Amino acid sequence: DIDDVGHKYYLELELELEDVLDKDRTVSCTAEVLYPLGSKGSAPAVQVTVQGELRSTEEADQEFYNRIRSLEKELEAENIPDSHGNVPPELEPIHRLAWVASGFLIWQNSTENTQFHLAQVKRVKQVKRSDEDLQFDYVLLLHEMVSQVNNFIPKKTLFFWVF
Repeated sequence: DIDDVGHKYYLELELELEDVLDKDRTVSCTAEVLYPLGSKGSAPAVQVTVQGELRSTEEADQEFYNRIRSLEKELEAENIPDSHGNVPPELEPIHRLAWVASGFLIWQNSTENTQFHLAQVKRVKQVKRSDEDLQFDYVLLLHEMVSQVNNFIPKKTLFFWVF
């Protein structure tokens, strides 16, 4: 506890972050999280230190970008993963983008008494653009884990990929 400021937590993550492109490569990280007092609407302050280096995703990013730009019609998909937990290989990058977007939403909506997790991409639709950037309209289902009931919170977000 920090008087008149909030509650601060120091985390050393024993679980290592796995590189999504290189399953054999991991990095360790530590984090300091400060939940401000009396600020229900403000996100916690987070500082993360990563020890190690993950592989560059530039090549995979370019491949994904080229594939999406070459589609004859805008990408649309639902229920990722499906009810059996499967993500089709061609939708893995879309699922990873949702995971990144959900991280931001979770950070913005978290308190000391919540524990959110991305449950599913309910819907994703690529938005047609006249420039070279990619834009996706997502509806994500976040599971609030603390309540241990099937409490899924839908969150709509726009995700831009500026290339």
